[in-house]
Amino acid sequence: MMLPDKIEKLVKKMRYKATSEAYDKALGSFLRVVEDREKQKSASTQPNIWRIIMKSPITKLATAAVVIIACLIGLSLWTRTGSGIALADVLARIEQVKAFRYQWSGTGEDPDKPYGLETRGTTLMSQEYGSKGKIEQRDPNGGESTFRELYRLPDGKAIITITPKEKNYWRIELDDVSAASMRKGLSEQSEPRFFVKRILACKYESMGRSTMDGIEVEGFRTTDPNFWGDKNQQVDIKLWVDVKTRLPVRYDSLASKEVNQGGDKMRTRIEEMVLYDFQWDIPVDAAEFKPVIPDDYTGRVVKYPAHSTEETALQGLKLLVEWLGKYPEKITDFDETVLRLIEKSETPAAMRLKEEIKGLTDDDIIGIKLVDLIVPIRGLARFYDVLGWVKKDPAYYGKTVTPKDADKVLVRWKVSDSEYRVIYGDLHAETVTPEKLAELEKALPK
Repeated sequence: MMLPDKIEKLVKKMRYKATSEAYDKALGSFLRVVEDREKQKSASTQPNIWRIIMKSPITKLATAAVVIIACLIGLSLWTRTGSGIALADVLARIEQVKAFRYQWSGTGEDPDKPYGLETRGTTLMSQEYGSKGKIEQRDPNGGESTFRELYRLPDGKAIITITPKEKNYWRIELDDVSAASMRKGLSEQSEPRFFVKRILACKYESMGRSTMDGIEVEGFRTTDPNFWGDKNQQVDIKLWVDVKTRLPVRYDSLASKEVNQGGDKMRTRIEEMVLYDFQWDIPVDAAEFKPVIPDDYTGRVVKYPAHSTEETALQGLKLLVEWLGKYPEKITDFDETVLRLIEKSETPAAMRLKEEIKGLTDDDIIGIKLVDLIVPIRGLARFYDVLGWVKKDPAYYGKTVTPKDADKVLVRWKVSDSEYRVIYGDLHAETVTPEKLAELEKALPK
């Protein structure tokens, strides 16, 4: 079986792989998803849901839809607080740049652990070809660092990670919607267009003008928890812009969140990311974005989920029942919470997994045995998160509802003023009136 320290090690590695391989907070892709759903206009119930969501694109975190739409077309409705720079102008200027390069560093800290996760790298981005980067992950125990190359290729509909030391690579194959989202810069949290749009969607303030590395800059700051769409998360986001060029000079992101470690035990997770040393309007060519993978490298191909929809959510819920024999108390992304639950589970699927991973390396466990868990469960978590961000009044009752409860509400969300969509404990679904939903929720166990 996986021991607790083994779980911690796997979680640490999985967090890194998730970040470097676009399993992180790639939520902007939903904008293209709902646009695609809206165009299909089929007669099923599900497109009706997305038709509602289309009125409030995913980039809306807490503000009214009209504000977000204004942000997307380059207008800022927030007071400039005396500043000579509008962030919407910064966004427009970034979108004019064909290619740029920057350095970044990221750290993750947990007061309950004797180590922190440290990652740093360099990224080259092209609006025409995609992006490539070199990533170093430092061993928190003082051992040898791990180096990776990361390619995001919209035209090739793929994300490729190459690890020279281990002589292996991962190739994530994307659907058309996700590839288009990548090209628009909506799916990578360290992409300048991404974080400028997020700041525009929040309440922010000017920090005034100063000098940074000999450059006159103006700073902007937001502490709005809606930056990540999570009321349980504290954030401090800062952006400094060159007064002359209207282009970013530095970006700092600090976030802390109380996370459930099992039962009632909570702990604080702190994550920080810094982007700096921007080089704008640099020349590039297509050859720079063609990965070179030696013949003796072994590979793993993963198909990225096409859409996070009701169907995706149902797949994730079915998988959780298979592995855990029950529903978790909270809908969560695939992190240590799920790993710990699987470790404690005695379902046939969980027992088979723990037997199969004996003797395997950590990378084999992550890449071969756990990858089939990652995608559906992340799809479920993203689907639920999106419903919250676009104000669809979602609720989840996994703490008291079981797979045998065919008449009890497990998940519900608002479709319109007169309709709610409900997934029951046995995972059948239907659309009900608000009055019917009130009756169903009144009958739930306390």
